[in-house]
Amino acid sequence: MDATTRRLIVLRHAKSDWSDDLPDHERPLAPRGIRDAPKLGRWLAENGYLPQQVLCSTARRTRETWERVSEALSEKPPVEYDDDLYGAGPEEFLKAARRVPVDVTTLALVGHEPGVSELTLDLAGYGDDTRLVQAKFPTGAAAVLVTADTWTNLGAAKLEAFFRPRD
Repeated sequence: MDATTRRLIVLRHAKSDWSDDLPDHERPLAPRGIRDAPKLGRWLAENGYLPQQVLCSTARRTRETWERVSEALSEKPPVEYDDDLYGAGPEEFLKAARRVPVDVTTLALVGHEPGVSELTLDLAGYGDDTRLVQAKFPTGAAAVLVTADTWTNLGAAKLEAFFRPRD
């Protein structure tokens, strides 16, 4: 990856627990989510997808997901927890990404459906290469996008990889 290329890693939180009568924002990871999140971290590390910065929803399940994902990374990037990413759609994700410093070349966004799949498809399009994303962006999944755009002008990208825990 050269200095003008940027990589955006879009992560959906791992499987959350619906068993308690908690407000949505406070739902923790379910046992399956606790198992799956480290798989995503290992996949990121093995493939060299190491974010330099992370923007994460403030929901408990997204925070717990990132915590478990990051345990598999050789270096822990700075994380900013952003209330605007809780329930965010593509515009909120783009607004957050557009604030990222120009020297960051790999950014991770941790959020929720349907925003993560909508953002991925808005940036990468609806071609054959995105058919798995179109079918379903499951919990604990991540899309890796590459773009020549700066963060400020982020508007188009190519899907480079898509991870699903069951794969």
